[in-house]
Amino acid sequence: MTIRTMWPPGSPPSFWLTYQKRQLNFFSDIHFQDMLRGMACKVWRSIAMSVLIVTIAANCFGQRGALTVPQALDQMAQEAGVIFRGVVTSTKVEPHPRLANLMTVVVSMNVSEVVKGSPRKSIVFRQYVWDLRDQLDAGQYRKGQELLLLLRPVSEYGLTSPAGLEQGRFRILRDAKGEATVLNGRGNLGLFQSVEARAQARGIALSPRVTAMVRRAQAGALPLADLVEAIRSLEVSK
Repeated sequence: MTIRTMWPPGSPPSFWLTYQKRQLNFFSDIHFQDMLRGMACKVWRSIAMSVLIVTIAANCFGQRGALTVPQALDQMAQEAGVIFRGVVTSTKVEPHPRLANLMTVVVSMNVSEVVKGSPRKSIVFRQYVWDLRDQLDAGQYRKGQELLLLLRPVSEYGLTSPAGLEQGRFRILRDAKGEATVLNGRGNLGLFQSVEARAQARGIALSPRVTAMVRRAQAGALPLADLVEAIRSLEVSK
């Protein structure tokens, strides 16, 4: 028995063509939606990574290009995990070992005096540098440079930076007689803002020499010994 179809041989009915088109459109839409979802996931992953990087580096900026809140000496001394003076022996700019998108400078120093923290003869620390200029000149750390640093506690990612950034990094300058003075990245401007009042509120008695230095309003280089004495005095009471 021969079964006859309802349409000419070799020509599918219009409803079948319509059905196939709808099927193709349906699967194309699914594929397109999957593509969109995949793109969205990649975008969100990129955003999440950027937020993570910014969060991690928020307190570890390089020396340049970062807007910092003015901090006085007593505030930075309390924030610092270690305060010392020493000489830079080497610097190396490299990506962070765990976060490849972060550029850092690794600074090695010989320590000549520890003002706060455990005694040590040397120290190595890693600091985030986001400004291209800092990457080119190792964040302005140079071999042979003598510094007084008020370093923050090291973060879980192994990063640190001076308290107040450029405010907590003092260059030690020596004259022809070898007398040492210090100058931070802001020329010591605002270094003693309200320090005497806060010291009195904490019951700290400052020596006449430190009191005279704290009361000076103008910026400029300060004797290294006087600044170290001031830091030690301000660390007596927390």
